[in-house]
Amino acid sequence: MKYRLCLAVAGLSFLAILAFTGRDFGRGYGRGKGWVSLFDGKDLSGWDTYLGPETDSDGKKISDQPVGLNKDPQHVFSVVADGQEKVIRISGEGVGALTTKKEYSDYHLQLQFKWGVLTWGAKKNKKKDSGLLYHSVGPYGADFGAWMRSHEFQVQEEDVGEYWGCAGGMADIPAAKRPDSGYVYDPAGQLITFSVYNAFGRHCYKRGDAEHPTGEWNTLDLYCHGDTSVHVVNGKVMMVLYHLAQSDNGKVSPLTRGRIQVQSEGAEVFYKAIKIRPLTGIPAGILTSNDK
Repeated sequence: MKYRLCLAVAGLSFLAILAFTGRDFGRGYGRGKGWVSLFDGKDLSGWDTYLGPETDSDGKKISDQPVGLNKDPQHVFSVVADGQEKVIRISGEGVGALTTKKEYSDYHLQLQFKWGVLTWGAKKNKKKDSGLLYHSVGPYGADFGAWMRSHEFQVQEEDVGEYWGCAGGMADIPAAKRPDSGYVYDPAGQLITFSVYNAFGRHCYKRGDAEHPTGEWNTLDLYCHGDTSVHVVNGKVMMVLYHLAQSDNGKVSPLTRGRIQVQSEGAEVFYKAIKIRPLTGIPAGILTSNDK
């Protein structure tokens, strides 16, 4: 397949990126272009809300009819006071997402999140779950009736930074087999295509851990340039992803641009300081925090 690079070439690309790790961290940012806030600390202007079908207390769909676009009767998405500042509260009571009105590519996105205390439906008394979906395209509700086709930067207790391909989203990630099941990010591992359409599945585990205790703020950084992305949690690289793509009935094409979604998925979570700036390349120093 022309789009997919052979493993040898991909491996050389990976080593080439590693070779830059000693250079200036700032390289790659557009000159004179700083941060742009995606949350003004006042309201949800600049965002759409979408909620999928209502569910019962066990998390099972009551019907296939979604609540819909910019309809939020239960106030799943709101802005609340947290001390002296305003933050976004996502109650988690419904499945859906906040979605930027604009599409983005070649950027550094940074945000902060912390967990609340409430859980709902299928997530009741389980790990709290949310997620950062990027390069989101196509119809609402393509994944589980709630989310667009995209790449997911997992936000879930103990698992922040992992990858899921949503509704046909796919990526090549260097990974190694886990002793039990699944694959974990490993810079020296085999380059594996993670997709719902192949035997490896659409989920890759993160490497290491950098999460703060529940109730404390965490900082997430997402770097995207071309068909490469990097997931960073509290300054630590969780994984590097290559050849970001999408599959339609077996036809693979790049998925390198789209909207940004923040999930509601059964848990109360708070977000703030959401901002973005353009990239002209993956900043070289980003990989210096990676485990050896």
